[in-house]
Amino acid sequence: MTALKYLGGYPPPLLDKVRQLIERDELGDYLQRRHPGRHEVQSDKALYAYTNALRQEHMRNSPGIDRVWYDSKLDVIQRALGLHTAISHIHGGRLKARKEIRIASLFRETAPEFLQMIVVHELAHLKEPEHNKAFYQLCEYMQPDYHQQELDLRLHLTWRDVLAARAS
Repeated sequence: MTALKYLGGYPPPLLDKVRQLIERDELGDYLQRRHPGRHEVQSDKALYAYTNALRQEHMRNSPGIDRVWYDSKLDVIQRALGLHTAISHIHGGRLKARKEIRIASLFRETAPEFLQMIVVHELAHLKEPEHNKAFYQLCEYMQPDYHQQELDLRLHLTWRDVLAARAS
């Protein structure tokens, strides 16, 4: 039985379908049909501009973001795909917080929908720190098919693991 570590919490019938796709070697084709393209946001500067444009479009009244970058250590060390942080420091007697978003480097080579999904996820954390109903409503507001893209991203990560296991 194939371990589906990225799909915990999904219903058993869906997990069975995913296992069947893996066994028939069709999951990669399914993902390629659904997400054939690759985005062009390759540099940290472009990622910052992309993230800030999404923030301006959907969260105009939220605080600005000080830094956004691709982090090559994120996926491996923290088993996270993106992180948002507010780093506090004292500046001339005042306390300031720098808002930063780190996106796992694996998103450089993914479909545009996956990059948008992870950026939307991290932007939503600026307003809603917890994964609650309001958080997911905000994600759906910014990306109407957020939940489908999250599932597809989890399938993509599962397929990456399957390919890595076959290569070793």
